[in-house]
Amino acid sequence: MNMEFLRELPSARVVKEMYPLSEKAAERKKTNDKAIQAIFTGESDKLLLVIGPCSADREDAVIEYIGRLRGLQDKVADKIVICPRIYTNKPRTTGEGYKGMLHQPDPESAPDMLKGLIAIRKVHIRALEECGFSCADEMLYPENHPYLSDVLSYVAVGARSVENQMHRLTSSGLDIPVGMKNPTGGMLSVMMNAMTAAQHGHTFVYAGWEVHSKGNPLAHAILRGYSHKQGSNAPNYHYEDLQFVSNLYAKSDLVNPAVIVDTNHSNSNKQFDQQPRIAKEIIHSMMLSKDIKKLVKGLMIESYLVDGCQKPEGNVYGQSITDPCLGWEKTEAMVLEIAELL
Repeated sequence: MNMEFLRELPSARVVKEMYPLSEKAAERKKTNDKAIQAIFTGESDKLLLVIGPCSADREDAVIEYIGRLRGLQDKVADKIVICPRIYTNKPRTTGEGYKGMLHQPDPESAPDMLKGLIAIRKVHIRALEECGFSCADEMLYPENHPYLSDVLSYVAVGARSVENQMHRLTSSGLDIPVGMKNPTGGMLSVMMNAMTAAQHGHTFVYAGWEVHSKGNPLAHAILRGYSHKQGSNAPNYHYEDLQFVSNLYAKSDLVNPAVIVDTNHSNSNKQFDQQPRIAKEIIHSMMLSKDIKKLVKGLMIESYLVDGCQKPEGNVYGQSITDPCLGWEKTEAMVLEIAELL
């Protein structure tokens, strides 16, 4: 094999024993899970906001940001449920660049996967213990999910992973909502097939075991826009797009029809400051159509303490080192305006 085996990493069980979750935090996660899952089953008409940095880069800034979200959540609790993004893996189209906290807990140091596994667990635990949020993470590597399985309330499968068999099968065995993004090329049938696979049970090999999943009825769609073959971006959050997905659901045997709309990425043409405008248009579409209102369960928003982005070696505290994000003041105003419109 053309690889060097550096060291054997501890199992998820061992890492969980090293960094356990308190009983109080575990109960809080159950409460959060119930509130979020009720949105997808239709028991709650609140809007879910999966919101936070493009990628978690440093623990202190991420926890400060999530602490601010705590106060904001209290202001909009009658209409909105917030699930912070702590995305500890960063997919890279070419494999180059910062790959997230799992790979590099210190963005300026060499990759260290053992330190990374510990770092991602610690930051998720801190968010739960100190701020009361069990958060969202992207499942870039399905085999790593067990390290965080007791602290997450939401999982996203990215546009580059959604066609992968292991992501689909693993999603079928999770007991929290899993969002399947449309692929970068925009083919919605790929997303629908992923949800179908995730909502049904399967027998497969996982973490060295033969396992059987029961299917995940909370697997759902995430619309994030797409790229034309020429490379230009195109949105899929408009009224007609949402109605089209509603019709796709109606023709399927999927349960709990649901869409989360990503207000950034190709939907914003990678213009992060357009997210408030896009959010308002989505809510307007919900007001115009009962079908769309029933379908759209929430928004995915990229936001951090400081507007924009910087290089990994930058020294601006709370500014993204991957994709640009909306700064805190604009984020707060955006969430409060969304609450007023609902």
